[in-house]
Amino acid sequence: MAISTISTIAGIDFTQPAELVARQLIGVTVLVDGVGGRIVETEAYDREDPASHAFSGPTERNASMFGPPAHAYVYRSYGIHWCLNFVCREEGHGAGVLIRALEPVAGLDLMRQRRDAEDVWLLCSGPGKLCQALGVTRALNGMALALPPFALLPAVPGLEVVAGPRIGISKAVDVPWRFGLAGSRFVSRPFR
Repeated sequence: MAISTISTIAGIDFTQPAELVARQLIGVTVLVDGVGGRIVETEAYDREDPASHAFSGPTERNASMFGPPAHAYVYRSYGIHWCLNFVCREEGHGAGVLIRALEPVAGLDLMRQRRDAEDVWLLCSGPGKLCQALGVTRALNGMALALPPFALLPAVPGLEVVAGPRIGISKAVDVPWRFGLAGSRFVSRPFR
């Protein structure tokens, strides 16, 4: 596990509340070993949020979510696919941002091979898809976002961000902590 004390990356201070970081991550480019794209959809989770993995306190599975900010929290969803989160707030708090969708920009051939899909929309339009396309596994859990294999590049200023309820949860369903790039065709589901 690569530990770093750097908490500001790509112009974003990861010690802020998850809902602020989630909004600010829209438009940031994330690369894993040079493969990735522009973040177009995120969801925020906090330990006070009943939909969050951190709500019941630290466990072996969610320990990275309570670790230092600007690190990865990777978990298996429904025992099927990996999900990539960026840890926020101070160490011990338990907050993070789920990276829900990317607009693929780097390493498209490798993404297509990993996903066995030609259509660029099918590569990263959901958290499990993007982890498969980027080669994200539990091995990256706890890794610093400021160090390889990760690279985060700042967003272009002036992007319009939309918000709405999160997807696929059964608690706190009305909390508007899902954020997306307005008009992006790469989000997992359209915003209403």
